[in-house]
Amino acid sequence: MSTDKYMSPLSERYASKEMQYIFSAEMKFKTWRKLWIALAETEQELGLPITDEQIAELRAHKDDINFETAKEREKLVRHDVMSHVYAYGVQCPKAKGIIHLGATSCYVGDNTDIMIMAEALGLIQKKLVNVLDELAKFAGKYKDLPTLAFTHFQPAQPTTVGKRATLWMQEFLMDLEDLEYVAGSLKLLGSKGTTGTQASFLELFDGDHEKADRIDPMIAEKMGFENCYAVSGQTYSRKVDTRVANVLAGIAASAHKMSNDIRLLQHLKEVEEPFEKNQIGSSAMAYKRNPMRSERIASLARYVMADALNPAITSATQWFERTLDDSANKRISIPEAFLATDGILDLCLNVVDGLVVYEKVITKHLMAELPFMATENIMMDAVKKGGDRQELHEKIRTLSMEAGVYIKQEGKENNLLELIAADPAFHMSLEELQAAMDPAKYIGRAPRQVERFLEDAIRPVLEKNQTVLGVKAEINV
Repeated sequence: MSTDKYMSPLSERYASKEMQYIFSAEMKFKTWRKLWIALAETEQELGLPITDEQIAELRAHKDDINFETAKEREKLVRHDVMSHVYAYGVQCPKAKGIIHLGATSCYVGDNTDIMIMAEALGLIQKKLVNVLDELAKFAGKYKDLPTLAFTHFQPAQPTTVGKRATLWMQEFLMDLEDLEYVAGSLKLLGSKGTTGTQASFLELFDGDHEKADRIDPMIAEKMGFENCYAVSGQTYSRKVDTRVANVLAGIAASAHKMSNDIRLLQHLKEVEEPFEKNQIGSSAMAYKRNPMRSERIASLARYVMADALNPAITSATQWFERTLDDSANKRISIPEAFLATDGILDLCLNVVDGLVVYEKVITKHLMAELPFMATENIMMDAVKKGGDRQELHEKIRTLSMEAGVYIKQEGKENNLLELIAADPAFHMSLEELQAAMDPAKYIGRAPRQVERFLEDAIRPVLEKNQTVLGVKAEINV
């Protein structure tokens, strides 16, 4: 490891080796060479004088890239594509004259970017499906466990631990749908030439429009794509990058929301993210068990959400058929958005897989608030015994206020049931009131909603993607 220059934390600490390889120089330049071979094959098939021997020579050196030769050449010519054309030509002297024939730099640059984003989206999709799978197991396990629900982080009607997890899942499911749509709509740039008119190819084929029409579909098929964008300037529209970045920002937002909830629940000691035997929570407070993984999810998520502005601004500020003020920004914003999202999903997998639920604490918190939530049921039972609904409503309101003072100002346990039992207007004993404090009576359809959601919305997704299930995340730090 180099210690005398800046290294991106996304590579050093957060992103997986798989995602790092997708955005590596090796992946990029091997793809360039595959594209040059596809172009030469297509031009040969369409009648240009390119020999089998030349193509065979290109294929023989498609993977053994002479990086140093290209690096030295770029110092001289200040052009990365032409440096690699030169380096490839050094290895392929017979094919040197036909490498990159008729193409502009964006032929390799832009097509490669699309192919790399497609590959990266595939890895993101795999991990997102696995997050849904882990959450489905969690939601199913705790679908019946009543817990105190919050609105405005104030106690509200009870829900279940499993139902709360489905709220996280719903957002990730929306992200998956967005990802599949955007990934499914990606097309290659093809080979459109300097301003997108294919003028160079029309010249190569002596004005034969039919042959020029066939170039893009043939290249797309060779590279594993269904088609190319119908029209372009020199580059594919940078709105494509915007759409991809927005998908990643959506995943980041969903993960951030879940991580915030987990952090708040860990404060309440109801739920806790994994904490390893030798893990240190604080350099000063040895007893601490900080939710560092969930905090890291939130931290990386904010980066991805903010980073999504980069492609949007780049797309908006491109001039006519092409400007180069996208290049430096694009080299940073797109890879790092993917690397950070990859790290986020690995953390989500790790957290959900090891999430600890403290049922007794959950029950304790719920039971402390349940008497307030049960007052409507208590009032209805008292009416059945001959009470006046309006009178009882006012009495419960008054007694609830009194119990609130008892809890907040005196720091004591909720005594609302005792206050109600002592009021003859209710005709109910303390034992009867306590018997009504069954949390399961107040969770509505939460367990059923979990069952239906898992069956109707999640199971088809998991079945469709069953070949990629079982991913376990490795957290570096």
